[in-house]
Amino acid sequence: MLENYLPILVFLIMGALFGLMPMMAGFMVGPNRPDSEKLSPYECGFEAFEDSRMKFDVRYYLVAILFIIFDLEIAFLFPWAIVLDEVGMYGFLAMVVFLAVLVVGFIYEWKKGALEWE
Repeated sequence: MLENYLPILVFLIMGALFGLMPMMAGFMVGPNRPDSEKLSPYECGFEAFEDSRMKFDVRYYLVAILFIIFDLEIAFLFPWAIVLDEVGMYGFLAMVVFLAVLVVGFIYEWKKGALEWE
């Protein structure tokens, strides 16, 4: 019974070795020259100050949502374009509906001013 789990154990050990060995080699061989710029905190595009529980500007989240929307659009558009001949008119109309929903979302974001950065 336990011999059935041996390949899984070997796989986990090899995966850990392939993941950890390059990191350890980088720490051992790579140069270590810290300076103030490298050691400074960097978080979300601005310097950390005041309380850690401060509110983020809503524009940061709007840009993230826009990125996700258009990233998903491209992720679905390429495979659809490759198999367009095979899916026929039904696949074409389904993608037109999908793109129409995304365009409505884009127009909504545009009207709300999410694309304007000050």
